[in-house]
Amino acid sequence: MGKLVDGKWLEGSVISSDDKGAFDRKPRTFRDVISNDHAVYTPESGRYHLYVSYACPWAHRALIYRELKNLTDHISVSVVHPDMLEKGWSFARHFETAIEGTTKDHLFDSTHLYEVYQKAQPDISTSVTVPILWDKKTNTIVNNESSEIIRILNIAFNELTGNHDDYYPEEHQADIDTWNEAIYESLNNGVYRSGFAKTQAAYNSAVVPLFETLDAIEAHLENREFLVGNTLTEADIRLIPTLLRFDLVYYIHFKCSQKRIADYPRLSRYTKKFYKLDAIKNTTNFEQIKRHYYFSHEDINPHRIIPLIPSLNEEY
Repeated sequence: MGKLVDGKWLEGSVISSDDKGAFDRKPRTFRDVISNDHAVYTPESGRYHLYVSYACPWAHRALIYRELKNLTDHISVSVVHPDMLEKGWSFARHFETAIEGTTKDHLFDSTHLYEVYQKAQPDISTSVTVPILWDKKTNTIVNNESSEIIRILNIAFNELTGNHDDYYPEEHQADIDTWNEAIYESLNNGVYRSGFAKTQAAYNSAVVPLFETLDAIEAHLENREFLVGNTLTEADIRLIPTLLRFDLVYYIHFKCSQKRIADYPRLSRYTKKFYKLDAIKNTTNFEQIKRHYYFSHEDINPHRIIPLIPSLNEEY
């Protein structure tokens, strides 16, 4: 694991911390959009490509939107191997043993994902993350911030696909934003802040609000099927990938161990219901999720022992 500095790969821990030992997530590098009136990036079938990991919850959001918005025939995908080792995310051809669902780099046949970032900007300094939304026409990255990629997928290609389903409707945007902010800080990123904490104080400051948020969502779901309104929205889609990974990896590996999602009756029902949606079930790979977290984070699990946890496929 490591990062790019001035276009060169430097090995090192992916876990960056502040001076108090708390995990410090770095901002993303590419932040452009796709729209009909954009000077460069306009919606076209076959023009754009996603780089993702089935293990990564941030990439999972983008995969869900790609399915929900009928974009599977319009936006191609390459899937990295779940093992994130000394050179970061890699493609299947780098490994002797194939794992179902992983692919080669369909655009450049790269060995490692950092090579894709180098093609976008040869002198770049950045962490190397998924998802990446790539433009084949200009040969660069449009965006690598998942929260912005899903907004792009939500509306940019509607005229192309005829799918006008809106998961960020104007009348609910304020409530969706409120939930997103609360859930991102304490839960989506909170599991990482708990697991990557390097001091007891940093861990406590992360894990306590994490379970306060889960308790609040559990209470909110009394007589409700969705976080906002009466239909699936972006707020639900940003929450579900974290919930699907919680009992399998976060509960054990990241020490988020006060309760499992299975111990919350409403959250458990909520998670199982959404897992039945094809767009979520088809993009969830529990084996890659388990493999990635327990095998890749050597700082936390130095012997790379993968626990014998039953598959969640039947439970969900």
